[in-house]
Amino acid sequence: MPRFTRLSVEDIRFPTSRQLDGSDAMNLDPDYSSAYVVLHTDTGLAGHGSAFTIGRGNDLVCAAIKAHEHLLVGRTLEEFIAHPGAFWRRLNSDSQLRWIGPDKGVVHLALAALVNALWDLYAKTVGKPLWRLLADFTPAQFVACVDFRYLTDALTPDEALALLQPLEATKADRIAQLEAQGYPAYTTSAGWLGYPDDKIRRLCREAIAEGWNHLKIKVGRDLQDDLRRLAIIREEIGWERKLMVDANQVWDVPQAIAWTRELARFQPWWIEEPTSPDDVLGHAAIARALEPLGIGVATGEHGMNRVLFKQLFQARAISFCQIDSCRVGGVNENLAILLLAAKFGVPVCPHAGGVGLCEFVQHLSMVDFIRVSGTWAGRVCEFVDHLHEHFEDPCRIQRGRYLAPTRPGHSTEMRAASRAEFAFPAGAAWSR
Repeated sequence: MPRFTRLSVEDIRFPTSRQLDGSDAMNLDPDYSSAYVVLHTDTGLAGHGSAFTIGRGNDLVCAAIKAHEHLLVGRTLEEFIAHPGAFWRRLNSDSQLRWIGPDKGVVHLALAALVNALWDLYAKTVGKPLWRLLADFTPAQFVACVDFRYLTDALTPDEALALLQPLEATKADRIAQLEAQGYPAYTTSAGWLGYPDDKIRRLCREAIAEGWNHLKIKVGRDLQDDLRRLAIIREEIGWERKLMVDANQVWDVPQAIAWTRELARFQPWWIEEPTSPDDVLGHAAIARALEPLGIGVATGEHGMNRVLFKQLFQARAISFCQIDSCRVGGVNENLAILLLAAKFGVPVCPHAGGVGLCEFVQHLSMVDFIRVSGTWAGRVCEFVDHLHEHFEDPCRIQRGRYLAPTRPGHSTEMRAASRAEFAFPAGAAWSR
């Protein structure tokens, strides 16, 4: 089995702020960025991983990734494969690094990049895409990926096994269904806050022509402007398609309730990130106020760790769980959140769109369908049509669905030419 010899870390940034791609009420000028790591081994095979940021601060995440090198160099992939949950805890337990988290912030983003690289290497070593690797695990192997510390008041390992075991007999049917039909998705590409009306109309029409039935728009900067833009979108997409709205954390709790009540005339399926991502009780209050209107609350892309998600579920604070492949501590912690969501009956609708996030999180949605929830009813995985051309194994969309990846790995590997061109600050893209 490969032995880890070193980490190489790269600060890669795309100047998306020039066209206002990714703009919303909180993040006005994002430059989609990747704190990118290559986990080198003595066999020549390498694992690739990254954490997503939106520009400044990417260098801090890169430094935090490098600070974990002593926890990996000299160890083997075999150690990780034998005890993935315990290995994850060791990576998360360096006391001096943990002090500046714990389980949150720059250090946890760095952990996500490293863990994603580990799983990429594991999947490449056995010649499978990540979703298929995890689909082929036994229930016991799957549960062994999770660190249950801080979770057992809500979910124990035995309860997790009990969730997984009944789905084993029909797993092959869902794999065949996924490979034949793909996984349901939604698009945010038409809804960035900085886009002019004519561009919104054009993108909505293109989305319908491409087969999209779920679309999301950014809101929260100006109520009258939101009402006008939502009217345009409903005019273009009709009332039979699902429309979601995303405030990106800009409101206090009473404001979120009042503002969303005004938007209710356009029948949004959910309101996303209506307030601080850490405010569990605030989300619960918003959820109770909006329930009579048939509007669900969605959050999770800034959820710092599995403990926060546990509390959101326990408080019945969300109707939709939005995991992010790079926000919590990588694949292992996301598997814990999938299990928690299944225990509490909350559908998982992942956040994606930033550089690489669609590529990474598609695997987790597919694992949720095959192994954990057993259904994609009420579930969609976000898609944004940005920057996929920079990846060796870009995600593939057909008629509003993610097609199952077939290439071994976690789809995390970025093209070497792209990494060179968009390296910050010396890459050619930053000298133009």
